Amino acid sequence: MSGWFANIDWAEIGRATLETLAMLGGSMVLTILIGLPLGVVLFLTGPGQVWASRIGNGLVALVVNLLRSVPFIILLIVMIPITVLMVGTSLGVVGAIPPLVVGAAPFFARLVETSLREVDRNTVEAVQAMGATTRDLVLRALLPEAVPGIVAGATVTAVALVSFTAMAGVVGAGGLGDLAIRFGYQRFQTDVMLVTVALLLVLVQGIQMLGDALVRRFTRR
Repeated sequence: MSGWFANIDWAEIGRATLETLAMLGGSMVLTILIGLPLGVVLFLTGPGQVWASRIGNGLVALVVNLLRSVPFIILLIVMIPITVLMVGTSLGVVGAIPPLVVGAAPFFARLVETSLREVDRNTVEAVQAMGATTRDLVLRALLPEAVPGIVAGATVTAVALVSFTAMAGVVGAGGLGDLAIRFGYQRFQTDVMLVTVALLLVLVQGIQMLGDALVRRFTRR
């Protein structure tokens, strides 16, 4: 078996792994920075909330749903001109991050909204009764109470982003997906395909374990 894997360029595997981690890290940070406030807005403009607005909520929800409904592989291709305009290239790690964020942020926003909806209504009403501003309500009640759910949502989003980074290899984004396509598929190197799949599985499992540990830590018992 060791001889079968002897032809693998392990330096190339290492480079591709670092590229995948860079894409995942950069896109995840931006996804949280965009998706978290977007999810809060979705919640606050919902029925019975402090910013309740049928039109406002409908417009934000429409944008979120439209972006979520586009298959990521199509989003990658459609966004090529926009990506080039934004970052100067559609290739490599830098070129992959804009579509990754656009694909993941609406998904994360919905998970944040769901977590906020699960916050005890009595807690929200008690904070409002004390004359708290909307900012205080969000920062001192809603978000702290929803942390376990938000962390769980971030974990699910990060796992989804791993699969997105693999698909990004189709358009030359680099990373393990690109390596699997160029060597595992186009050159029929099954050993390379197996190694890349194994590394992606390890990465997903590591993310899930870390997320589960953080959820347990933040959950109030």
